[in-house]
Amino acid sequence: MGLTLALALHVLDEASHDFLALYNPIALRVRQAAPFLPMPVFTFRVWLAGLIGAIVLLLGLSLFVFKGAAWTRGASYLFGAIMLLNGCSHILGSIYSSRLLAGTYSAPLLVLASLALIIAIPRARQNAQNIGT
Repeated sequence: MGLTLALALHVLDEASHDFLALYNPIALRVRQAAPFLPMPVFTFRVWLAGLIGAIVLLLGLSLFVFKGAAWTRGASYLFGAIMLLNGCSHILGSIYSSRLLAGTYSAPLLVLASLALIIAIPRARQNAQNIGT
């Protein structure tokens, strides 16, 4: 849940700092250079609705995590890795461009929450095994 809440804050950060003004032109250039890559271009409304829907879905899936469903460990590693890359890309992009990009304020929290999740997964598995024995 912590990483999902950090993601919600990150989406708010991106939305309030016009992330799509940076993303959409990049997506268009990538599509021209490599048409086989599926880089969508978004309107603000569709982008925000999709992210809100994803956050609600992730919060709902947290119930399975709390119940200790085995499949959630792999999904949690994937979620943590994607969000770690997301946070790092905002930070490194800001360093590269010598300006703060949309989403950079919340990126350190996203990185920390991702690392916390990735570190917690093996511990949670060990705890589940100890409880089962």
